[in-house]
Amino acid sequence: MSLRTRIAGWLGLGAVAALLLSGALATQPSQAPVAAGIAESVIVQGKDVATVAELVRGVGGEITHELGIIDAVAVRLTPEQLARLRQRGGMRIHDNRLAEVAGSNPDTEYPTVAGAEALHGQGITGQGVTVAVVDTGYFYNKDLNKNASNQNRVLVHYDAIQDQTLSWTSSDDYGHGTHVTAITLSSGKDGSKYNGVAPGADLVAIKAFGADGIGTYADVIRGLDWILTHHNAYGITVANLSFSALPQSYYWEDPLNQAVMEVWQAGIVVVASAGNGGPDPMTVGVPGNVPYVITVGAMSDNHTVTDATDDFLGSFSATGPTVEGFVKPDLVAPGGHMVAMMESTAQLALDYPDKHDGGAFFTMSGTSQAAAVVTGVVALMLEDDPTLTPDEVKCRLMDSAHAFVDGAGDLAYNPLQQGAGVIDAVAALSSTRAGCANAGLDVAKDVADTEHYAGPVRWDDITETFYVPGVGYDWDGYRAAGGFSWTAGSPWVSGSPWVSGSPWVSGSPWVSGSPWVSGSPWVSGSPWVSGSPWVSGLPWEVSPHTWITGLTETMSINVWVEEE
Repeated sequence: MSLRTRIAGWLGLGAVAALLLSGALATQPSQAPVAAGIAESVIVQGKDVATVAELVRGVGGEITHELGIIDAVAVRLTPEQLARLRQRGGMRIHDNRLAEVAGSNPDTEYPTVAGAEALHGQGITGQGVTVAVVDTGYFYNKDLNKNASNQNRVLVHYDAIQDQTLSWTSSDDYGHGTHVTAITLSSGKDGSKYNGVAPGADLVAIKAFGADGIGTYADVIRGLDWILTHHNAYGITVANLSFSALPQSYYWEDPLNQAVMEVWQAGIVVVASAGNGGPDPMTVGVPGNVPYVITVGAMSDNHTVTDATDDFLGSFSATGPTVEGFVKPDLVAPGGHMVAMMESTAQLALDYPDKHDGGAFFTMSGTSQAAAVVTGVVALMLEDDPTLTPDEVKCRLMDSAHAFVDGAGDLAYNPLQQGAGVIDAVAALSSTRAGCANAGLDVAKDVADTEHYAGPVRWDDITETFYVPGVGYDWDGYRAAGGFSWTAGSPWVSGSPWVSGSPWVSGSPWVSGSPWVSGSPWVSGSPWVSGSPWVSGLPWEVSPHTWITGLTETMSINVWVEEE
């Protein structure tokens, strides 16, 4: 299949696609249709909520969600009503896509692997930092309700599906949200070790996915809108988005991504999972394809906590570049054989009874879990220095990461697979680096729809490889001890206008086949050879383990379970 065909197929898919929460999720529309079996749910975006609501009511449509964060409403319309609405113009209409999350003993090892345990020993636990988790809800229990100082820390429990604040009861019938939340901030202990990465942090639990792990764009966006509206009241500075959907447009055209960029612009660090669609290239999902956010892939310690020489990248972990040419993921974190809390009656525990210990812990793998680790590390960073901006947090995480290398000291995976490398919490807190992430990007212009960006990755038709100009096919200049400045003075994460010297202007057509490199279009007729290396001499994956996919009756939900 040619790269041109692959991209065209990606961006031209049907109206409904699963939003694969990197652990695994999805939710049915929250209200009954106007006419059962006839009406469809769409998101209508325009000048402001009042204007689009008036247009919708004018054709007899039913408004189910007001999404002020993106100046839109979610509505139910019959085909006839939708046709009349389209004729009125002055708005954008998006499909209200479905979303999905992915998906012993209490001895959790990931705080040690990520370096968080060493910080706990210094008294850094995330105290005073509020983390918002948008997922399937959470399981009411002491290890999540109480922080490391035994103080109540669940500040609010919001149901974005029903648009209401919930009482202090369990809401997670699926289990994914509890698993992710526990990895980030459980205050439970095994001996002297905390089970969570940031056991002192406060929690805002936002339920946007149902008992079957399914959710809609509208419900997730309403959850993000709630964060934007209430982040000052609850001190929310970090948001965990452990889910991913197949991109069907450029990053700035996707309504969910638009909401995510609003949250980032508001000063909230957004951590997103890359997705479980790897190891093929261009598999990073929404919202991990947003250039600004911290996008996380998954690695495994191979059950040897203190020996990093046998660590490997999860074969399921999504790889870049994005269709706009950005290097993703930004870094990788522990995401294999992750032991964390889950109620025994949760759907995932029922689907995989051999992975539940019969008490309170479940073992699961995925980029959802890796993102949860990074979210916890961000909370530790913000306790240590509350003045850090989202860009500074991302910069220091990437600057301090350690690249995977082989026995000869060469890269074991290229940057489109591992980003800057494996997270190191201690080094991240020690870093003083600034200005090394999101260089050349302006989120305000992106949100205002006046300028959008392309990343630095290019495609070579002759060698059939991705590369970054000035770096070369061997990704020379990397620093195995940490850092991501693959060539001095030219960080590969920097964004640039689509046309050199001429920023992408809203309303101008994106010309299919426009060259990224003069004389060499990225979108080409050259065949894509599945499994061939991107970089000469570097394998697609170096993995001693096989990862299997869990299936429901209707679709793959990307809950990854490691073969023992």
